[in-house]
This record gives sequence, structure tokens and C-alpha cells, in this order.
Amino acid sequence: MPLSPPSLEDLRAVADRLGFSMGDAELEDQLGVVRGALEGIGALDAGEEAATPAGPRYPRGAWRKPSAAENPLGAWQVLAEIRGAAGGPLAGRSIAIKDNILVAGLPIENGTPFFEGYLPPIDATVVDRVLDAGATIVGKSVCEFFCCSGGSHTSHPAPVRNPRNPEHVAGGSSSGSAALVASGAVDLAIGGDQGGSIRAPSAACGIVGMKPTHGLVPYTGALP
Repeated sequence: MPLSPPSLEDLRAVADRLGFSMGDAELEDQLGVVRGALEGIGALDAGEEAATPAGPRYPRGAWRKPSAAENPLGAWQVLAEIRGAAGGPLAGRSIAIKDNILVAGLPIENGTPFFEGYLPPIDATVVDRVLDAGATIVGKSVCEFFCCSGGSHTSHPAPVRNPRNPEHVAGGSSSGSAALVASGAVDLAIGGDQGGSIRAPSAACGIVGMKPTHGLVPYTGALP
């Protein structure tokens, strides 16, 4: 996926939105970091072409953006319906997938506007596993900006609200996942936790959230 480098004004807008006061010199430094990372991605893109990944194993139809009435907490990124295996331990359960995890044919935003228009061609390993277990994926849950916040105020395009009290944060970075479970919108949700991103929003929303043992669940197909 080709990525266009941001401009200084792009970074300034992001900094302003997140409440950072940064001068031109600091923004120039950050721009160099970002461009260096994108150059590495470009070098990979220019390398030997990888084998085409296999497509998804479970059929899926159209997805759609939720209406305001369907999304009072700002926790849904998209709505969809992907039915898994006919039987299994999660049969009959609805599940939301955190929006830093690839679901083939559904947009991924990772809490930012930078991935707009990209539709992943593959399912992440954890998506395959929940579908194999019989779950029905009903949409993707909003996450924080590049999954870097322990609050729920940095997500694009708006903050995620706590279902217990909409004036409070829902925690992060799996903010939408926790809010959807706590509000009863879904039975279960997948998050990701490298520094509290499942545990913090679960605690904030008053639900059970489990960080699996390190190395137990493959991160293949998820943005770090």
C-alpha cells in the first residue's frame, strides 16, 4: 500500500488536535522521523514481490458506516455481518473487532484518517480464529489514534464515550471495544494490549477484559 508522506501542516493539524504545542523546529524533527519510516516501507514495496495471500475463508457482504442514532457512544467504526462456522464455542455470539486489526474487505482506520480508502485483502489470524469458533462479526470498533492513548479522546473522527457516563472517558486504546461490550451492543470484542490497551478501557467501563499470555495469540494481521 503506497503511503504519501505528510506535510508540515498535516503534522501541525494533528498536534493541535491532540493538544500538543509544537514549534516549527519540533515539527520538522518529527517530519524527519515519519519520512524515514515511510522510506523503509517504500524500500520493502520496491523489493521482490511477495506471494499473493489467500483470500478470506468466510463470505462477507457489504459494510456501512453507522448512523448517529446507531452510534451514540462513537464506538463503531463500521457495521457489517460476517458469519463464522456453524458451530463452536462462540456460536451465536456477536463480536466487534478493534480497528487496528485487518478484516478482509472492511476499511481499517487505526484511529486516524491516514488509511482512508484502504480495504485489506486478508483476515488477521485472530479474525480467522473467532470465525472458526462460530462467532459472528458485526462490525469494527473505534480505537485511539495509532493506539497510542490510554484515554478515549484521540480517536478519529470523535471521542469514544463511556456508556456508564457519557461525560467520562472510556479508556484506551481499545476504547470502542470496551464501550460496545459495556453498553450491550455486542457480546464480545477483540482488543489489543501492549501496555494496558485492553485492561484500561475494561476497567474504565466496568467489564472484564483479559490480556492473553504474551506470545499466545499471534499478532499477524494487526497493526502494532
